[in-house]
Amino acid sequence: MAVAAPSVLLRPLPPPKSAVVPLPPAVLPAAGLAGVAAALLLPVDRPGVGWLLSGLAVATAVFLADRRSRAAGEPGSFTWRSAGWASLALALLAMGAVRASGWLFVLCVLAAVVAGSLAVVGERTVNSVLYDMLALPVEALRAIPWIGRGAGRFTARRDGVARRIALAVLAAAALVAVFVPLLASADAAFAAVVNAMVPELSVATLVRWCAVFAVFTSVVAGACYFLAAPPRRAAADRPHRSGYGLEWTVPLGVLVLVFSVFVGVRLVVLFGGTGYVLRTSGLTSAQYARGGFWQLCAVTVLTLAIVAAALRWAPDATRADRLRQRVLLGTLSALTLVLVGSALSRMWTYQQAYGFTVLRLLVEVCELWFGVVFVLVGASLVRLRSSWLPRAAIGTAAAALLVLALLDPERLIADANLDRAAAGRPLDDGYLAGFSADVVPVVSARLPEPRRTCVLRQVLRHDTPDGWPAWNLSRSAARDVPLGGCG
Repeated sequence: MAVAAPSVLLRPLPPPKSAVVPLPPAVLPAAGLAGVAAALLLPVDRPGVGWLLSGLAVATAVFLADRRSRAAGEPGSFTWRSAGWASLALALLAMGAVRASGWLFVLCVLAAVVAGSLAVVGERTVNSVLYDMLALPVEALRAIPWIGRGAGRFTARRDGVARRIALAVLAAAALVAVFVPLLASADAAFAAVVNAMVPELSVATLVRWCAVFAVFTSVVAGACYFLAAPPRRAAADRPHRSGYGLEWTVPLGVLVLVFSVFVGVRLVVLFGGTGYVLRTSGLTSAQYARGGFWQLCAVTVLTLAIVAAALRWAPDATRADRLRQRVLLGTLSALTLVLVGSALSRMWTYQQAYGFTVLRLLVEVCELWFGVVFVLVGASLVRLRSSWLPRAAIGTAAAALLVLALLDPERLIADANLDRAAAGRPLDDGYLAGFSADVVPVVSARLPEPRRTCVLRQVLRHDTPDGWPAWNLSRSAARDVPLGGCG
């Protein structure tokens, strides 16, 4: 006699991962030491060298904890790809020691989090690429009960190791509290070193230390939590849906036709020159550029989404399917590159007329990145294997941001606007004064007095002394620039 299976709702729930996966002994000290290092080194309110040092502490803690958690001879979790992503993350954090621009460094930190997540994840998982990009913050939250259970078991050990560690730390802190003030009062040079290394203690400082400690400890623990029981790896390529390709061929063919007509019109405009544009559109050159750039950006983004969908779902079971996909998507990618060039040309014309800004520079960089992605799409069509494409796109985006930071975008914008001013165009002093110390050298060298000093005083109005973890090359050099009178 057959017995009915129990309802899904009545089946016992599987235990959570945090209750099943054991906590390796090396995780707690590694996470704690990384948290302490970050609490002491990280300048939360500004870019500085401490961001790089904190990133190095996290990377070292995760690597050593994972290595010590594995049995002898067991291969580690990290490969040369992991090393590449980790190096990219640290290079982005290193911009805090070079560039003073706040908005630029925020973008670098966000990109470093993504690169660090991909370094921990390694090969693609069965989860989405969005999870792979945000694995570090996601696993940091999920690891909290795992760390709590492990810490509870550690403190409950009968050998009293937790008590001995706590006594050792308290004894060391007491000795430092007694001897450092005595030595500082005995020697002025030692006192200067202590004052430079140790900030003034206050409630705000203690709260900041505790917050940074909690965040970085959780990040290291989250990375170890992922590595202790990683999700299944994705296959080399998910199979495409097979079937009749008419529903893909007709829309893609129509889109190729529309883009071809647009490119043909652009060629007529190119050979006809600016006079042809003004006669046929009734607009000025700057108005023509402004009216088309954002539309072309939208077309580029939509086309990228269509191409990604076709690579994922369009049939490729037969040779005819694969040939059709290569021809249509290859032609569409090539025509989109022309649209990217047209958008960049329009934005350049617009900036020549109205000035250069951070937003306009960023959208130009995004358009250039879209062009690189379409080149990668063309490369993926050779073998019709696109599993590597998302990570390649992410990597090129992070690399583009790193190159932008190395080129010093605020200096580039200031230089371009000063070139416009030298050509008789108006210069917005207020916008220039809103930049960071990155623009001080070019403003100091090119702007005449007293305008130079007025702008520089506005740029440096919020400048405060840096402790050594917050040392920054741009801010340090800007403080040495002499200022005159602002009349």
